[in-house]
Amino acid sequence: MSLVASLIQRRRHPLLRRAVQEALALYGVEVPAAVEIGTGLKVFHRGFGLVMHPWTTIGDDVTLYNGVTIGRADPWVPQQRSLMERIVVEDGAVLCSGAKVLCKQGVLTVGRGTVVGANAVLTRSTGPWEIWAGAPARQVGVRTPALPAPQSPHDHQDAQDRARSTLRATSVARDGGSGRSSGPVT
Repeated sequence: MSLVASLIQRRRHPLLRRAVQEALALYGVEVPAAVEIGTGLKVFHRGFGLVMHPWTTIGDDVTLYNGVTIGRADPWVPQQRSLMERIVVEDGAVLCSGAKVLCKQGVLTVGRGTVVGANAVLTRSTGPWEIWAGAPARQVGVRTPALPAPQSPHDHQDAQDRARSTLRATSVARDGGSGRSSGPVT
């Protein structure tokens, strides 16, 4: 676990709270105590510029890069009158450098295993295992859910076979069965 991720996990400690918040501020990281964070948080590049709204929930094994902002899309409206309820980043999601996840109304959910690309501006909920990019963000692809770790050498071979089969099926679907790729799927 990185230093910044460790500090983020300790930001609610009754005796260390103030010192931890000050240490995070040196990195330009603002994660209020009200933010709910699961286990296995990964923060890369020391999280420089990472900002989270207090009404944020982060799931398990989420990866955050520097410059990520999770917050309101209506900062000109007083907090009490904002229609934003919460932002939920589900398990295994990846928010790349400079990604902005902004909620204007209700609950915005970044689906399980979803990747939000660098400098994307996401203003609506995503499904699981999707890839979003652009400003405004749009879905540009899907991810294959991570396979569980193999338990034995035999299981490892089965996992490799399944991965090859999935890759072949994706390739066939993309090129119409001709055996030649027609380029990226959009």
